[in-house]
Order: sequence, then C-alpha cells, then structure tokens
Amino acid sequence: MPIRFLTAGESHGKALLCILEGIPANLELSSEYINRELQRRQKGYGRGGRMKIESDRVEFLSGLRFEKTLGSPISMAIWNKDWENWSDKMAYEGEAPESVVPFSRPRPGHADLAGGIKYNQKDLRNILERASARETAARVAVGAVCKRFLEEFGIRIGSYVISIGNLKPEIKEEDLLKRHELAENSQVRFPDPSNDEEFTKLIDEAKERGESLGGVFEVFAIGVPPGLGSHIQWDKRIDGKIAQAMMSIQAIKGVEIGLGFESARRFGSEVHDEIGWSEEKGYFRYSNNLGGTEGGITNGMPIVVRCAMKPIPTLTKPLRSVDISTREGVRAGKERSDVVAVPAASVVGEAMLAIVLADALLEKLGGDFMEEVKERFKRYMEHVKAF
Repeated sequence: MPIRFLTAGESHGKALLCILEGIPANLELSSEYINRELQRRQKGYGRGGRMKIESDRVEFLSGLRFEKTLGSPISMAIWNKDWENWSDKMAYEGEAPESVVPFSRPRPGHADLAGGIKYNQKDLRNILERASARETAARVAVGAVCKRFLEEFGIRIGSYVISIGNLKPEIKEEDLLKRHELAENSQVRFPDPSNDEEFTKLIDEAKERGESLGGVFEVFAIGVPPGLGSHIQWDKRIDGKIAQAMMSIQAIKGVEIGLGFESARRFGSEVHDEIGWSEEKGYFRYSNNLGGTEGGITNGMPIVVRCAMKPIPTLTKPLRSVDISTREGVRAGKERSDVVAVPAASVVGEAMLAIVLADALLEKLGGDFMEEVKERFKRYMEHVKAF
C-alpha cells in the first residue's frame, strides 16, 4: 500500500499522534487546512461536554518544510487540553495514586469488557481510553492531508446526514456537492437546514430520557477516475477497501455502496447502470445505482457510501452490567459522552474515504513527487478518453 498511517494516544492522554507515509513531495499543505477539518468534526447538535473543552488544532512534527511536503513521513500531534485535569489519573510513569478508582462496570456496546478480557486489564479505563472515538481526531488529520492531495486531481469528497434515530426527512433532489454545502449550514449536517428544529427536538427528548441516538450518513467522492482498485484479488477490490475503512469507524455497524441492500429487492434491469458514449463525455452511465464501482474497480461515476451508526453506548440511565471486581449485578459505568455523534461521524467518513482513494490513486500512478504524479495522471486520463 502506498499510503500507510498509524494513530496513537488515549482519549484523556497528553495528545493524539499520527504518522502518515506515502504522500509525494511538493504537495502544498498548511495546518490551517487540517484545522478546518478538525473543527468540522467537533460540530453537531447533541455533542457532549468534551467538545466545549477541546479546540482541536494540529501541530506538524515532521515531513513538511515551508508548507510543502518532503516525501518523508508526516507526523502530527493534536494536544488534549483536558490532559491537565487527567495528568494524575493518566500518568505515564509512577504508581497509581489512591484517588484513582478502577473502572469496573463495563458498558454494553462498548469495548470495555471484551477488551478487558483480551488484554487482561482489571481497570477497564485502560481499554476505554483507546477505544474512545476521540481517536478519530487523528484520523481526520490524516484524511485532511489525503483530501488535499486528491484536490490536485479534481477529486472532491463530502458528506451529509440522512437520518437520526427514526427521523428521516425527504432529501431534495440536489447534486451531491450541493447537498454537502447545505449540510455545512445545518446543526446536524442534514442537507436541508429547515429540518434542524425537528432534529434538535428529537435529540433533546433523547437527552431528557437518558438515551442516545444513532443514524445514517452518506459520504461521496466526485471526480474519481475509472480504474482504481482491481478485480484480480479479493483484497484489491476498491469497494471492499472502502467498506473496511468505514466499518473501522467507532460505532459503525453497516455500510452500503450505491443502492446497497435495496439492490437485492429489485430486478437486474432496475439496478445495473446502462452505458453510453459521447464525443464530449466519452463513456458514461445513465444512472449511478452501483455507487461508482463495478467488479471492485471505480467506473468514473461518483463514489457513494452509506453508513449506519449505532447509538453511543454511554447512557445517563445506564443498562444492566456486572462489576468485574465483584461479579455482582450493577448498572454500567458512565463517562462524559454525546447524545448523538452522527454529524461528526460523517466527517470521519470523509477522512476514511479520502485515505482509501489517495492510496488507490497512488497505487495506480506511482511517483515520488507531485509533478511526476500529475504528469502520469494526465497521461492516464488521455488513455481513458481515447479508449
């Protein structure tokens, strides 16, 4: 894989770190570009108190000089402001102070118990800190770099929320970019801000009941050329890579590409995208039911991915659990949490799609510096047009 990245850090640790390898040299990049993406992730009605504490900003530690990439690994840090309140309870060295009370009441739906068993941790904070969706801030930073790379080739990525809980207003027939732009002005990232009041009422009701909510969001990429991915092996299929990337986001329990499950309920003539050709466009499709992929390969149509997010596991009226220190029945532990995080998750989905597509494009083209990659892209697009 041309693109490789790692994230590190705990939710209440000193910082989140990420290392990104594979971005060619000479890509223009700034911290402000990444900070805008980080800020988008923090927005959304129904977010918890943590978002009032943090104001995520990235600091480059390597791989950049005078706002241009060097071709070497890019490392970034996002410092946690809340660390000052947790430095004794999350200290990296020394003995645990007496004030530290082990987290022993696992929350149903979280990694608490399964992770505790796997890593033999009796204080489940050692699991929940890393399993927390706070980690996605680092992914958004990585995804922002990949977005910036893809922009150089005319590829744009966006997202919007389709539903929260059982509330699913009808979405107007706008193009994908227009939906994204409208969602940017919505408190819940729905592509029609006039529905915000209905959504916020539902979220407020859930909060009063001590509940949380999930939902569905859609991520898209336009300008993606045909020919990314491959049919030749299972692990090279672009739709498989996209699905894995989306499923890796905390709380995501379902992924569809194009019509997804709806395609199983239709006749073939109602699903497959008929092919046309014109002097101006070259090959094109009359529809995009398959969401931009065929046979594990991009076909030149927009990539459209839909993700289902389950409700957040932390409830202010906790579910039944067992205290692992006594094995007695108790109510699950509580942590500071959101009521709903679907709008934020859509921004994380954009980041993951950007990472997958940047990797696929570099796998297709190769190249160590931007001028080289752009020249190869130009030649490839001439081949696509002439085919």
